[in-house]
Amino acid sequence: MDEREQRNGLLFALTAYTVWGVAPVYFMLVAFASPVEVIAYRVVFSVLILAALILLRRQLFALRHLDWSKVGWLLVSGLLISVNWGVFIWALFNERMLETSLGYYINPLVNILLGGLFLGERLRKWQKLAVLMAAAGVLNEVVAVGVIPWAGLTLALSFGFYGLVRKKIAVDAVIGLAVETTLLLPLAVIYLVFQYAIGTGTLYSDDTGRVLLLGLGGLVTVVPLVCFAAATLRLPLTVVGFVQYLAPSLTALLAVFVYGEPFPLSRMVTFGCIWLALLMFSLEGLYHQRRPKQQQTGEATA
Repeated sequence: MDEREQRNGLLFALTAYTVWGVAPVYFMLVAFASPVEVIAYRVVFSVLILAALILLRRQLFALRHLDWSKVGWLLVSGLLISVNWGVFIWALFNERMLETSLGYYINPLVNILLGGLFLGERLRKWQKLAVLMAAAGVLNEVVAVGVIPWAGLTLALSFGFYGLVRKKIAVDAVIGLAVETTLLLPLAVIYLVFQYAIGTGTLYSDDTGRVLLLGLGGLVTVVPLVCFAAATLRLPLTVVGFVQYLAPSLTALLAVFVYGEPFPLSRMVTFGCIWLALLMFSLEGLYHQRRPKQQQTGEATA
């Protein structure tokens, strides 16, 4: 792959993770609605945008010939991602933005653990140490702060299991999200109609500006996903893996410096453990990837 393609891939990756990192700003703007209503609008408008995207990409054939067993698993992954969305939005609305950042920092380590438990992937020594270090950070949160960071853990676990399901069924990112949101669409529409029928909700208020603002949730959902899919086609996964830490870092900065969430010493210890675990994980991954290449180079020159 040429240098230009790699540059484009890096640009796509930076765009995806930047949007995910600053997305809390958007969701704080729609805090006039309930988390469930925000998700409902997100689903409806995502379906519309993804339908147009599939037509533009000429993927109708692939969509029509999707195996029904995969559709069933996409319903499972759709429910998982809706839980993830719901907890994320609830946490933001309840001044727990920093905890959402913690959850997405933990996510790569959860992926390692799930790979070992369900895919038969053996955890290497430093990967085990990284998982234990992250666990120590969570334990510090429980002991020092006195609460279980359930929102962050739910985000990490729900997104981890979501990734596990999607990995097992191996469906195109855009088609997969289109099916997931379409399967959730009836529930979303029923909820919005029910709200309107009982005289509540943004639609009943006849505030077009707010309805359109909620509709932007579709773009917030689809744009980073498409950019992420484009990045993975052009970049090594190790590079994408490093860039992924941009999103929770931006969210943490927003939480502390824009929305004024406290960052006491006890929480610094928690984040310190997580950051150290991620550093161990990243360096071990780089070493493990380069080692076979060095061995091949040595064999070629022998």
